[in-house]
Amino acid sequence: MLLRKIEQFLEHSGMAWTKFGRLVAHDPRLVGDMRNGRQPREALGHRIDAFIATYWENLHAH
Repeated sequence: MLLRKIEQFLEHSGMAWTKFGRLVAHDPRLVGDMRNGRQPREALGHRIDAFIATYWENLHAH
């Protein structure tokens, strides 16, 4: 589930959920809305997956 993946990312990265939404979708309410049932479109789901993967790759590359 996408929300579970986001929650795990937030927990492990320490990133605020509002910052995550701002960086991924220019929407600081994204995660809060998803917690309340919002289902992102497929394209946004792919952007979220790519953001999380790239974040960890960049973190481990330095």
